[in-house]
Amino acid sequence: MAKIAALGAYLYQSLLAFGLLIVVSHLLPASDYVAYSLFVAIVQFADIVCFQWIRAASTRFYPGPDEASEKAERGVIMAELTGSAGICLLGAFLAPLFGAPVWLGLIGALAAILQGAGELHLTMLRFRQEFRLFSWLQGARATILAAATITGAAIRPDLAHVLAGVLAGNLIYCVIAWALSRRVLPLSVRWQSDIARRNLVYGGVSAGAGVATLLVPLALKTIFLSTLGAAAAGPMLALDLLQRPFVMIMSSLQAIRFPELVALFDRQGDSEAFRTELGRFYALVVGFSLIGAAGMVALLDLAARVVIPTGLQESFLRTAPFVMLLALLRALVQNMLPTPAHLQRRLPAILGLAALDCILTCAGALVAALLIPGSDRAIAAGTAAGAAAALALGLVVLRRHSFAMPWPPVLLSGAALALSWLSVRWFAGNLWLATGTALAAALLLSARPALTLVRWIAR
Repeated sequence: MAKIAALGAYLYQSLLAFGLLIVVSHLLPASDYVAYSLFVAIVQFADIVCFQWIRAASTRFYPGPDEASEKAERGVIMAELTGSAGICLLGAFLAPLFGAPVWLGLIGALAAILQGAGELHLTMLRFRQEFRLFSWLQGARATILAAATITGAAIRPDLAHVLAGVLAGNLIYCVIAWALSRRVLPLSVRWQSDIARRNLVYGGVSAGAGVATLLVPLALKTIFLSTLGAAAAGPMLALDLLQRPFVMIMSSLQAIRFPELVALFDRQGDSEAFRTELGRFYALVVGFSLIGAAGMVALLDLAARVVIPTGLQESFLRTAPFVMLLALLRALVQNMLPTPAHLQRRLPAILGLAALDCILTCAGALVAALLIPGSDRAIAAGTAAGAAAALALGLVVLRRHSFAMPWPPVLLSGAALALSWLSVRWFAGNLWLATGTALAAALLLSARPALTLVRWIAR
Protein backbone atom coordinates (compact mmCIF):
# COMPACT_ATOMS: atom_id res chain seq x y z
CA MET A 1 0.00 0.00 0.00
CA ALA A 2 2.95 2.33 0.59
CA LYS A 3 3.73 2.25 -3.14
CA ILE A 4 0.11 3.01 -4.04
CA ALA A 5 0.27 5.96 -1.65
CA ALA A 6 3.41 7.15 -3.44
CA LEU A 7 1.52 7.09 -6.75
CA GLY A 8 -1.24 9.10 -5.10
CA ALA A 9 1.33 11.60 -3.86
CA TYR A 10 2.51 12.17 -7.43
CA LEU A 11 -1.05 12.74 -8.61
CA TYR A 12 -1.72 15.13 -5.73
CA GLN A 13 1.44 17.10 -6.50
CA SER A 14 0.53 17.41 -10.18
CA LEU A 15 -3.01 18.61 -9.47
CA LEU A 16 -1.83 21.10 -6.84
CA ALA A 17 0.84 22.53 -9.16
CA PHE A 18 -1.79 23.03 -11.86
CA GLY A 19 -4.13 24.75 -9.41
CA LEU A 20 -1.30 26.93 -8.06
CA LEU A 21 -0.65 28.37 -11.53
CA ILE A 22 -4.32 29.28 -11.89
CA VAL A 23 -4.52 30.96 -8.46
CA VAL A 24 -1.27 32.93 -8.85
CA SER A 25 -2.27 34.08 -12.34
CA HIS A 26 -5.46 35.55 -10.84
CA LEU A 27 -3.72 37.19 -7.87
CA LEU A 28 -0.83 38.85 -9.72
CA PRO A 29 -0.99 41.62 -12.32
CA ALA A 30 -0.07 40.42 -15.81
CA SER A 31 3.43 41.94 -15.77
CA ASP A 32 4.27 40.39 -12.40
CA TYR A 33 2.91 37.02 -13.45
CA VAL A 34 5.13 37.05 -16.55
CA ALA A 35 8.13 37.82 -14.32
CA TYR A 36 7.09 35.06 -11.89
CA SER A 37 6.74 32.55 -14.73
CA LEU A 38 10.18 33.51 -16.04
CA PHE A 39 11.66 33.22 -12.53
CA VAL A 40 10.24 29.70 -12.13
CA ALA A 41 11.64 28.66 -15.51
CA ILE A 42 15.11 30.02 -14.64
CA VAL A 43 15.09 28.29 -11.24
CA GLN A 44 14.16 25.00 -12.90
CA PHE A 45 16.95 25.43 -15.44
CA ALA A 46 19.49 26.21 -12.70
CA ASP A 47 18.29 23.15 -10.79
CA ILE A 48 18.82 20.94 -13.85
CA VAL A 49 22.27 22.38 -14.62
CA CYS A 50 23.59 22.21 -11.07
CA PHE A 51 21.87 19.22 -9.49
CA GLN A 52 20.36 16.91 -12.13
CA TRP A 53 23.63 15.01 -12.56
CA ILE A 54 23.70 14.18 -8.84
CA ARG A 55 20.09 12.96 -8.89
CA ALA A 56 20.79 10.86 -11.98
CA ALA A 57 23.80 9.24 -10.32
CA SER A 58 21.90 8.58 -7.10
CA THR A 59 19.14 6.78 -9.03
CA ARG A 60 21.70 4.27 -10.22
CA PHE A 61 24.18 3.91 -7.37
CA TYR A 62 22.35 4.75 -4.13
CA PRO A 63 21.96 2.99 -1.75
CA GLY A 64 24.15 0.23 -3.24
CA PRO A 65 24.36 -3.48 -2.47
CA ASP A 66 25.24 -3.21 1.24
CA GLU A 67 25.30 -0.87 4.25
CA ALA A 68 28.92 0.17 3.78
CA SER A 69 28.36 1.22 0.16
CA GLU A 70 25.23 3.15 1.18
CA LYS A 71 27.15 5.13 3.77
CA ALA A 72 29.94 5.90 1.31
CA GLU A 73 27.51 6.90 -1.44
CA ARG A 74 25.53 9.15 0.90
CA GLY A 75 28.66 10.95 2.06
CA VAL A 76 29.85 11.62 -1.49
CA ILE A 77 26.40 12.73 -2.61
CA MET A 78 26.27 15.26 0.23
CA ALA A 79 29.71 16.56 -0.73
CA GLU A 80 28.65 16.87 -4.36
CA LEU A 81 25.48 18.68 -3.32
CA THR A 82 27.49 21.13 -1.22
CA GLY A 83 29.91 21.88 -4.06
CA SER A 84 27.15 22.31 -6.65
CA ALA A 85 25.24 24.60 -4.26
CA GLY A 86 28.32 26.81 -3.93
CA ILE A 87 28.66 27.06 -7.72
CA CYS A 88 24.95 27.87 -8.03
CA LEU A 89 25.28 30.62 -5.42
CA LEU A 90 28.28 32.14 -7.20
CA GLY A 91 26.27 32.16 -10.43
CA ALA A 92 23.79 34.53 -8.82
CA PHE A 93 26.31 37.35 -9.07
CA LEU A 94 26.14 37.09 -12.86
CA ALA A 95 22.52 38.29 -12.78
CA PRO A 96 23.41 41.91 -13.74
CA LEU A 97 24.83 40.60 -17.03
CA PHE A 98 21.28 39.54 -17.93
CA GLY A 99 19.61 42.74 -16.77
CA ALA A 100 18.49 41.45 -13.35
CA PRO A 101 19.51 42.82 -9.93
CA VAL A 102 21.84 40.79 -7.73
CA TRP A 103 19.16 40.35 -5.04
CA LEU A 104 16.90 38.64 -7.55
CA GLY A 105 19.76 36.39 -8.64
CA LEU A 106 20.45 35.44 -5.01
CA ILE A 107 16.80 34.60 -4.36
CA GLY A 108 16.76 32.49 -7.51
CA ALA A 109 19.96 30.69 -6.54
CA LEU A 110 18.72 29.98 -3.01
CA ALA A 111 15.40 28.70 -4.37
CA ALA A 112 17.25 26.46 -6.87
CA ILE A 113 19.52 25.11 -4.11
CA LEU A 114 16.63 24.35 -1.77
CA GLN A 115 14.59 22.84 -4.59
CA GLY A 116 17.53 20.74 -5.75
CA ALA A 117 18.26 19.56 -2.21
CA GLY A 118 14.60 18.65 -1.68
CA GLU A 119 14.40 16.70 -4.95
CA LEU A 120 17.63 14.86 -4.17
CA HIS A 121 16.42 13.99 -0.69
CA LEU A 122 13.17 12.56 -2.07
CA THR A 123 15.13 10.63 -4.72
CA MET A 124 17.33 9.04 -2.06
CA LEU A 125 14.28 8.09 -0.01
CA ARG A 126 12.67 6.44 -3.04
CA PHE A 127 15.74 4.42 -3.90
CA ARG A 128 16.07 3.40 -0.28
CA GLN A 129 12.45 2.26 -0.71
CA GLU A 130 11.17 4.38 2.18
CA PHE A 131 7.89 4.89 0.37
CA ARG A 132 5.73 5.80 3.39
CA LEU A 133 7.99 8.67 4.39
CA PHE A 134 8.46 9.63 0.75
CA SER A 135 4.69 9.82 0.14
CA TRP A 136 4.10 11.99 3.19
CA LEU A 137 6.95 14.37 2.36
CA GLN A 138 5.97 14.57 -1.31
CA GLY A 139 2.45 15.64 -0.38
CA ALA A 140 3.70 17.96 2.37
CA ARG A 141 6.13 19.63 0.00
CA ALA A 142 3.46 20.37 -2.59
CA THR A 143 1.11 21.72 0.09
CA ILE A 144 3.72 23.88 1.83
CA LEU A 145 5.04 25.41 -1.39
CA ALA A 146 1.54 26.17 -2.68
CA ALA A 147 0.40 27.65 0.63
CA ALA A 148 3.54 29.78 1.04
CA THR A 149 3.41 31.08 -2.54
CA ILE A 150 -0.27 31.97 -2.34
CA THR A 151 0.23 33.59 1.08
CA GLY A 152 2.99 35.81 -0.34
CA ALA A 153 0.78 36.86 -3.24
CA ALA A 154 -2.20 37.45 -0.92
CA ILE A 155 -0.18 39.68 1.46
CA ARG A 156 0.83 41.87 -1.43
CA PRO A 157 0.28 40.98 -5.09
CA ASP A 158 3.73 41.73 -6.48
CA LEU A 159 6.77 39.76 -7.57
CA ALA A 160 8.84 40.36 -4.43
CA HIS A 161 6.23 38.95 -2.05
CA VAL A 162 5.52 35.92 -4.26
CA LEU A 163 9.24 35.12 -4.44
CA ALA A 164 9.49 35.53 -0.68
CA GLY A 165 6.70 32.97 -0.37
CA VAL A 166 8.48 30.57 -2.76
CA LEU A 167 11.72 30.86 -0.79
CA ALA A 168 10.01 30.51 2.58
CA GLY A 169 8.06 27.45 1.41
CA ASN A 170 11.22 25.69 0.21
CA LEU A 171 13.05 26.52 3.43
CA ILE A 172 10.22 25.33 5.68
CA TYR A 173 9.92 22.09 3.74
CA CYS A 174 13.67 21.36 3.86
CA VAL A 175 13.73 21.86 7.65
CA ILE A 176 10.74 19.52 8.11
CA ALA A 177 12.21 16.93 5.74
CA TRP A 178 15.53 16.91 7.59
CA ALA A 179 13.82 16.63 10.98
CA LEU A 180 11.67 13.68 9.92
CA SER A 181 14.37 11.73 8.07
CA ARG A 182 17.53 12.43 10.09
CA ARG A 183 17.55 8.86 11.40
CA VAL A 184 16.81 7.26 8.03
CA LEU A 185 19.24 9.47 6.09
CA PRO A 186 21.77 10.85 8.59
CA LEU A 187 23.78 13.74 7.19
CA SER A 188 27.42 13.02 6.45
CA VAL A 189 29.93 14.57 4.07
CA ARG A 190 32.68 12.32 2.80
CA TRP A 191 34.81 12.68 -0.32
CA GLN A 192 35.93 9.68 -2.36
CA SER A 193 37.37 10.64 -5.71
CA ASP A 194 36.59 7.33 -7.44
CA ILE A 195 32.89 7.49 -6.48
CA ALA A 196 32.68 11.19 -7.35
CA ARG A 197 34.32 10.60 -10.74
CA ARG A 198 31.93 7.76 -11.52
CA ASN A 199 28.94 9.88 -10.46
CA LEU A 200 30.09 12.79 -12.60
CA VAL A 201 30.51 10.64 -15.73
CA TYR A 202 27.27 8.71 -15.36
CA GLY A 203 25.27 11.63 -14.01
CA GLY A 204 26.62 14.00 -16.66
CA VAL A 205 25.65 11.67 -19.51
CA SER A 206 22.20 11.03 -18.01
CA ALA A 207 21.63 14.75 -17.49
CA GLY A 208 22.77 15.39 -21.08
CA ALA A 209 20.24 12.83 -22.30
CA GLY A 210 17.58 14.64 -20.27
CA VAL A 211 18.48 17.96 -21.91
CA ALA A 212 18.21 16.36 -25.38
CA THR A 213 14.78 15.04 -24.42
CA LEU A 214 13.65 18.47 -23.24
CA LEU A 215 14.78 20.07 -26.50
CA VAL A 216 12.18 18.17 -28.56
CA PRO A 217 9.05 20.13 -27.49
CA LEU A 218 10.93 23.42 -27.93
CA ALA A 219 12.12 22.44 -31.41
CA LEU A 220 8.65 21.25 -32.45
CA LYS A 221 7.06 24.49 -31.28
CA THR A 222 9.66 26.42 -33.26
CA ILE A 223 8.84 24.40 -36.40
CA PHE A 224 5.10 24.92 -35.96
CA LEU A 225 5.54 28.64 -35.32
CA SER A 226 7.93 29.27 -38.22
CA THR A 227 5.74 27.30 -40.63
CA LEU A 228 2.23 28.28 -39.55
CA GLY A 229 2.67 31.64 -37.83
CA ALA A 230 -0.28 32.60 -35.65
CA ALA A 231 -2.12 29.43 -36.75
CA ALA A 232 0.38 27.41 -34.69
CA ALA A 233 -1.48 28.22 -31.46
CA GLY A 234 -3.74 25.16 -31.66
CA PRO A 235 -1.00 22.57 -32.29
CA MET A 236 1.22 24.19 -29.66
CA LEU A 237 -1.59 24.01 -27.12
CA ALA A 238 -1.99 20.32 -27.99
CA LEU A 239 1.73 19.81 -27.34
CA ASP A 240 1.45 21.56 -23.97
CA LEU A 241 -1.60 19.66 -22.75
CA LEU A 242 -1.50 16.16 -24.20
CA GLN A 243 2.01 15.24 -23.10
CA ARG A 244 1.36 15.95 -19.42
CA PRO A 245 -0.67 12.79 -18.60
CA PHE A 246 2.05 10.55 -20.04
CA VAL A 247 4.77 12.45 -18.18
CA MET A 248 2.88 11.97 -14.91
CA ILE A 249 2.33 8.24 -15.57
CA MET A 250 5.97 7.63 -16.45
CA SER A 251 7.52 9.70 -13.67
CA SER A 252 5.40 7.97 -11.03
CA LEU A 253 6.14 4.46 -12.36
CA GLN A 254 9.85 5.21 -12.59
CA ALA A 255 9.80 6.51 -9.04
CA ILE A 256 8.09 3.43 -7.62
CA ARG A 257 9.50 0.53 -9.61
CA PHE A 258 12.95 1.49 -10.91
CA PRO A 259 14.59 1.48 -7.45
CA GLU A 260 13.63 -2.18 -7.02
CA LEU A 261 15.08 -3.05 -10.42
CA VAL A 262 18.39 -1.37 -9.59
CA ALA A 263 18.66 -3.11 -6.22
CA LEU A 264 17.73 -6.51 -7.69
CA PHE A 265 20.17 -6.17 -10.60
CA ASP A 266 23.05 -5.07 -8.35
CA ARG A 267 22.48 -7.92 -5.91
CA GLN A 268 21.46 -10.80 -8.18
CA GLY A 269 22.58 -9.81 -11.65
CA ASP A 270 20.81 -11.36 -14.64
CA SER A 271 18.78 -13.82 -12.57
CA GLU A 272 15.41 -15.33 -13.39
CA ALA A 273 13.79 -13.18 -10.69
CA PHE A 274 15.31 -10.06 -12.24
CA ARG A 275 14.11 -10.96 -15.75
CA THR A 276 10.61 -11.46 -14.36
CA GLU A 277 10.60 -8.07 -12.61
CA LEU A 278 12.06 -6.34 -15.67
CA GLY A 279 9.27 -7.79 -17.82
CA ARG A 280 6.68 -6.61 -15.32
CA PHE A 281 8.21 -3.13 -15.34
CA TYR A 282 7.88 -3.02 -19.14
CA ALA A 283 4.30 -4.26 -18.86
CA LEU A 284 3.53 -1.49 -16.35
CA VAL A 285 5.00 1.18 -18.61
CA VAL A 286 3.25 -0.03 -21.78
CA GLY A 287 -0.01 -1.08 -20.09
CA PHE A 288 -0.66 2.15 -18.19
CA SER A 289 0.37 4.22 -21.22
CA LEU A 290 -2.19 2.42 -23.39
CA ILE A 291 -4.88 2.70 -20.70
CA GLY A 292 -4.19 6.41 -20.35
CA ALA A 293 -4.32 6.85 -24.12
CA ALA A 294 -7.65 4.99 -24.27
CA GLY A 295 -9.20 7.37 -21.75
CA MET A 296 -7.77 10.42 -23.51
CA VAL A 297 -9.12 9.30 -26.89
CA ALA A 298 -12.57 8.82 -25.38
CA LEU A 299 -12.67 12.24 -23.73
CA LEU A 300 -10.70 14.29 -26.26
CA ASP A 301 -13.54 15.73 -28.35
CA LEU A 302 -15.74 16.58 -25.38
CA ALA A 303 -12.88 18.10 -23.37
CA ALA A 304 -11.80 20.19 -26.37
CA ARG A 305 -15.30 21.65 -26.73
CA VAL A 306 -15.34 22.61 -23.04
CA VAL A 307 -11.75 23.67 -22.29
CA ILE A 308 -10.14 24.82 -25.55
CA PRO A 309 -10.90 28.40 -26.74
CA THR A 310 -13.35 28.42 -29.63
CA GLY A 311 -10.91 29.91 -32.11
CA LEU A 312 -8.37 27.13 -31.49
CA GLN A 313 -10.68 24.12 -31.34
CA GLU A 314 -10.53 23.20 -35.03
CA SER A 315 -6.73 23.19 -35.33
CA PHE A 316 -6.41 21.57 -31.89
CA LEU A 317 -8.67 18.67 -32.86
CA ARG A 318 -6.96 18.25 -36.24
CA THR A 319 -3.55 17.76 -34.66
CA ALA A 320 -4.45 16.27 -31.26
CA PRO A 321 -4.60 12.57 -32.34
CA PHE A 322 -1.08 12.75 -33.80
CA VAL A 323 0.25 14.72 -30.82
CA MET A 324 -1.25 12.11 -28.50
CA LEU A 325 0.43 9.34 -30.50
CA LEU A 326 3.67 11.31 -30.37
CA ALA A 327 3.42 11.59 -26.59
CA LEU A 328 2.70 7.86 -26.22
CA LEU A 329 5.63 6.82 -28.43
CA ARG A 330 8.09 9.21 -26.78
CA ALA A 331 7.01 8.01 -23.35
CA LEU A 332 8.06 4.49 -24.35
CA VAL A 333 11.30 5.66 -25.99
CA GLN A 334 12.34 7.68 -22.95
CA ASN A 335 11.27 5.35 -20.14
CA MET A 336 11.36 1.78 -21.43
CA LEU A 337 14.15 1.61 -24.00
CA PRO A 338 16.99 3.09 -21.89
CA THR A 339 16.35 0.80 -18.89
CA PRO A 340 18.89 -1.92 -19.83
CA ALA A 341 21.47 0.74 -20.68
CA HIS A 342 21.02 2.42 -17.28
CA LEU A 343 21.26 -0.87 -15.43
CA GLN A 344 24.39 -1.93 -17.31
CA ARG A 345 25.80 1.63 -17.31
CA ARG A 346 26.23 1.72 -21.08
CA LEU A 347 26.60 5.49 -21.40
CA PRO A 348 26.79 5.69 -25.24
CA ALA A 349 23.46 3.86 -25.49
CA ILE A 350 21.82 6.25 -22.98
CA LEU A 351 22.95 9.31 -24.88
CA GLY A 352 22.35 7.68 -28.27
CA LEU A 353 18.71 6.87 -27.52
CA ALA A 354 18.03 10.44 -26.40
CA ALA A 355 19.74 11.83 -29.51
CA LEU A 356 17.83 9.38 -31.73
CA ASP A 357 14.53 10.50 -30.23
CA CYS A 358 15.40 14.17 -30.64
CA ILE A 359 16.79 13.95 -34.19
CA LEU A 360 14.18 11.64 -35.74
CA THR A 361 11.16 13.33 -34.14
CA CYS A 362 12.27 16.79 -35.26
CA ALA A 363 13.32 15.46 -38.69
CA GLY A 364 9.84 14.00 -39.18
CA ALA A 365 8.29 17.39 -38.49
CA LEU A 366 10.72 19.20 -40.82
CA VAL A 367 10.20 16.76 -43.69
CA ALA A 368 6.41 17.04 -43.37
CA ALA A 369 6.64 20.85 -43.27
CA LEU A 370 8.69 20.83 -46.49
CA LEU A 371 6.54 18.31 -48.33
CA ILE A 372 3.15 19.73 -47.33
CA PRO A 373 3.76 23.36 -46.36
CA GLY A 374 1.13 25.11 -44.28
CA SER A 375 -0.56 21.92 -43.04
CA ASP A 376 -0.66 21.60 -39.26
CA ARG A 377 -2.00 18.04 -39.52
CA ALA A 378 0.88 16.99 -41.78
CA ILE A 379 3.51 18.41 -39.42
CA ALA A 380 1.87 16.69 -36.44
CA ALA A 381 1.76 13.42 -38.38
CA GLY A 382 5.42 13.87 -39.29
CA THR A 383 6.40 14.24 -35.65
CA ALA A 384 4.55 11.04 -34.76
CA ALA A 385 6.21 9.21 -37.66
CA GLY A 386 9.63 10.38 -36.47
CA ALA A 387 8.90 9.18 -32.94
CA ALA A 388 7.73 5.82 -34.32
CA ALA A 389 11.02 5.47 -36.22
CA ALA A 390 12.97 6.23 -33.03
CA LEU A 391 11.00 3.57 -31.15
CA ALA A 392 11.56 0.98 -33.89
CA LEU A 393 15.31 1.58 -33.98
CA GLY A 394 15.53 1.75 -30.21
CA LEU A 395 14.04 -1.72 -29.83
CA VAL A 396 17.46 -3.04 -30.83
CA VAL A 397 18.87 -1.66 -27.58
CA LEU A 398 15.98 -3.13 -25.59
CA ARG A 399 16.82 -6.62 -26.83
CA ARG A 400 20.32 -6.38 -25.37
CA HIS A 401 18.92 -7.65 -22.08
CA SER A 402 16.58 -10.63 -21.79
CA PHE A 403 13.26 -10.25 -19.95
CA ALA A 404 10.05 -12.20 -19.40
CA MET A 405 7.21 -10.06 -20.73
CA PRO A 406 3.71 -10.80 -19.35
CA TRP A 407 1.60 -10.09 -22.43
CA PRO A 408 -2.07 -10.48 -21.27
CA PRO A 409 -2.41 -7.09 -19.48
CA VAL A 410 -0.56 -5.35 -22.32
CA LEU A 411 -2.78 -6.89 -25.01
CA LEU A 412 -5.97 -6.07 -23.08
CA SER A 413 -4.80 -2.48 -22.61
CA GLY A 414 -4.10 -2.26 -26.33
CA ALA A 415 -7.59 -3.61 -27.06
CA ALA A 416 -9.06 -0.91 -24.80
CA LEU A 417 -7.27 1.77 -26.81
CA ALA A 418 -8.31 0.25 -30.15
CA LEU A 419 -11.98 -0.08 -29.20
CA SER A 420 -12.05 3.42 -27.72
CA TRP A 421 -10.70 4.84 -30.98
CA LEU A 422 -13.12 2.79 -33.10
CA SER A 423 -16.07 3.96 -30.98
CA VAL A 424 -15.13 7.58 -31.53
CA ARG A 425 -14.87 6.97 -35.28
CA TRP A 426 -18.12 4.98 -35.55
CA PHE A 427 -20.22 7.60 -33.75
CA ALA A 428 -18.37 10.67 -34.98
CA GLY A 429 -21.60 12.49 -35.75
CA ASN A 430 -22.89 12.33 -32.17
CA LEU A 431 -20.50 13.80 -29.60
CA TRP A 432 -22.21 12.44 -26.49
CA LEU A 433 -22.82 8.97 -27.91
CA ALA A 434 -19.24 8.72 -29.18
CA THR A 435 -17.79 9.89 -25.86
CA GLY A 436 -20.00 7.63 -23.74
CA THR A 437 -19.42 4.53 -25.88
CA ALA A 438 -15.68 5.06 -26.11
CA LEU A 439 -15.36 5.74 -22.39
CA ALA A 440 -17.41 2.66 -21.50
CA ALA A 441 -15.27 0.50 -23.80
CA ALA A 442 -12.08 1.91 -22.31
CA LEU A 443 -13.24 1.33 -18.74
CA LEU A 444 -14.55 -2.19 -19.32
CA LEU A 445 -11.55 -3.49 -21.22
CA SER A 446 -8.92 -1.76 -19.07
CA ALA A 447 -10.39 -2.70 -15.66
CA ARG A 448 -8.83 -6.16 -15.50
CA PRO A 449 -5.33 -5.24 -16.74
CA ALA A 450 -5.33 -2.13 -14.53
CA LEU A 451 -6.12 -4.26 -11.47
CA THR A 452 -3.31 -6.68 -12.37
CA LEU A 453 -0.82 -3.86 -12.87
CA VAL A 454 -1.78 -2.17 -9.60
CA ARG A 455 -1.26 -5.46 -7.76
CA TRP A 456 2.24 -5.70 -9.21
CA ILE A 457 2.99 -2.23 -7.91
CA ALA A 458 1.64 -2.96 -4.43
CA ARG A 459 3.43 -6.28 -3.95
